[in-house]
Amino acid sequence: MTNPIAQTVGIDVSKATLDVYAHPADCERKFANSSKGHGELIEWLSQWPIDRIAYEATGAYHRQLEQALSDLPCVKLNPARARRFAQAAGTLAKTDKIDAIILARMAVTLQPPVRAASTPQQVKLSEMISARDGLVRDKIALQNQAKNLTLPLLKRQHKTRLDQIERHIDQVDAAIAAIIAADPALARRHEIISSIAGVGIRTADQLVATMPELGALDSKQAASLAGLAPVTRQSGQWKGRSFIQGGRANVRRALYMPALVAARYNPELKAKYQSLITAGKPAKVAVVTLMRKLIVMANALLRADRLWVEKRA
Repeated sequence: MTNPIAQTVGIDVSKATLDVYAHPADCERKFANSSKGHGELIEWLSQWPIDRIAYEATGAYHRQLEQALSDLPCVKLNPARARRFAQAAGTLAKTDKIDAIILARMAVTLQPPVRAASTPQQVKLSEMISARDGLVRDKIALQNQAKNLTLPLLKRQHKTRLDQIERHIDQVDAAIAAIIAADPALARRHEIISSIAGVGIRTADQLVATMPELGALDSKQAASLAGLAPVTRQSGQWKGRSFIQGGRANVRRALYMPALVAARYNPELKAKYQSLITAGKPAKVAVVTLMRKLIVMANALLRADRLWVEKRA
């Protein structure tokens, strides 16, 4: 018999198991983190209407679960915030069972927004982008090492490794382009983002893969999710300097160079940059402002499903 009371479910995800807690039913179960276990979990959940299913971002461990639960209202929570919520609630102990309970209670209390799960294509893209970022870091490290090499043998070996990394980057770039081209929705998103003056193909790749929420957010949410919304510091008569914090670091890294390019070649953002510099703002603050404007602009264009067009004076 189906229970009519809607449940908020917390799931603690580990490599092998899923610890699940349903609130307010106060029911708990453990399932295998496998296709069979996911099916058993969905069957168990079918006895209730579901308000939210909350789980932490755990890299590769949560991806298959996320796809299995794509038809249910899920929220992915930041592990650090979940831990701080537990501490604020006075829960210092940490076990898988306790974590599942905390996730359910956090979702009930804070009512985080439910967003659509990443599609299988977006999951592949995200993994590809992560691998590319790693290859680029390796390439930069090798290039820095080259400055200290003097022996011919070491220089030859170094060049071989560098050539191999560059080939791997080219292969990953080709695979990313193929995934995007094969999906009309992703291809359209990529076209819109890359139409913005200053935003190149690689930045568009990053935003398509790691910011699937773009187009479904308001401007403040988009900036906050990218970690580009200023955080105010104020107490009584004291007012500290605002700063940016949190969000998706890979998105911020991807937007840094486009912001520098936009400061020179995007008329609207160039004017904004110059006005900030004229007002005495540090160059870094001005660049971060352009990064924020780029992500907000991309979000607005995706929501309207239109390409960027230069504003005429």
